[in-house]
Amino acid sequence: MAHEARIGDSNARVAEARSTLARLGYLTGDDEVPDWKARKFNESDKYFDEGLADVLKAFQQSRGIIPSGELDTMTLRELRHASYQLGARVLSYQPGNEFVGDDVAQLQKQMQELGFYSHRVDGLFGERTYHALATYQLNSGLQDDGVCGPDTLRALSLLGRRIKGGSPQAIRERENVRDAGPQLAGKRVVIDPALGGVNKGRVVSGRLGEITEEELLWDLASRVEGRMITASMETIISRPRTDDPDPQTRADMANAFGADLMISLHCDHYPNEKANGSATFYFGSETGASSLTGELLSGFIQREIAARTPLANCGNHARTWQLLRLTTMPTIEVVTGYLSNPRDISVLADPAMRDKIAEAIVVSVKRLYLLDDDHQPTGTYNFSQLLRAEQG
Repeated sequence: MAHEARIGDSNARVAEARSTLARLGYLTGDDEVPDWKARKFNESDKYFDEGLADVLKAFQQSRGIIPSGELDTMTLRELRHASYQLGARVLSYQPGNEFVGDDVAQLQKQMQELGFYSHRVDGLFGERTYHALATYQLNSGLQDDGVCGPDTLRALSLLGRRIKGGSPQAIRERENVRDAGPQLAGKRVVIDPALGGVNKGRVVSGRLGEITEEELLWDLASRVEGRMITASMETIISRPRTDDPDPQTRADMANAFGADLMISLHCDHYPNEKANGSATFYFGSETGASSLTGELLSGFIQREIAARTPLANCGNHARTWQLLRLTTMPTIEVVTGYLSNPRDISVLADPAMRDKIAEAIVVSVKRLYLLDDDHQPTGTYNFSQLLRAEQG
């Protein structure tokens, strides 16, 4: 990921970050930080010091971003989203150029509490948010144009604060899984190898010579897909192997497919070869609702991989990454290991180990749909048993 700035750098992006963090209450002190939009800042505002890095880490943790203390593209995007509070701008549905920000998430939360919005609080003003808002307006005697302007904000301020509720999205996700039943047959899954086209990733040495990150991920994807097809599931790969579409395009494809789940396959690397192990990620942050189904499935996958392979268990975590945010179904990103760590490389370069990872993923999907009937200890449920259960 491209870095906009780190400790020791001095540029306008640092001034923007400092100004936003001050408005959000992360920076305190006697010196007033200028408003970024006013473009009035001095050299000290633009300088990235250690104090700013510490504050940035706190912000990153609150947004489900790895707390690197560096100003990368994702952190800058989240800072901009966080700078919007409900009422700061008029919100409306703009297909293909949707509003994104904390103000949208605040609107979605109020719509949830009022019973008009039962979907994910993702801060994205899409079609579902538009319809929920228009329905609320119609029921409140307002013009039902789906635009959150002064009149709608005034009505929400009078009513929305008095009503509290649970999480309709969590209930909805749980019931969707329960209604789908325990059988895998007919369930739709999008398998998303993270690389394609000219983007081959890192090159490592395997048992049979050099192998690229892209080859590892596509081989793993084919092993997952083969098992799912054998279990009569409907699968689709998120991209042609010759192309490298962005997360928005892959999310749009998954949404159009009407998938029940999306599983994205990744490897990682780090400057220090000591970093190692597997981790899984689902949509969620401290500022919005989490995908409880995503959290459950990511936990299953993480524990199954750790039980079946020598890969260290790095846990499952909530993140606001673009693919997780933009998909309407529970989406899991599986980081299968570090290609900067010799031990992880030896595991991932071994076809037998990739087979175990594939089995761990498919078994975890089965366990998700078994719900209360899942009694198998972690790491003991194999694919042959799964198929017998499907047929019986």
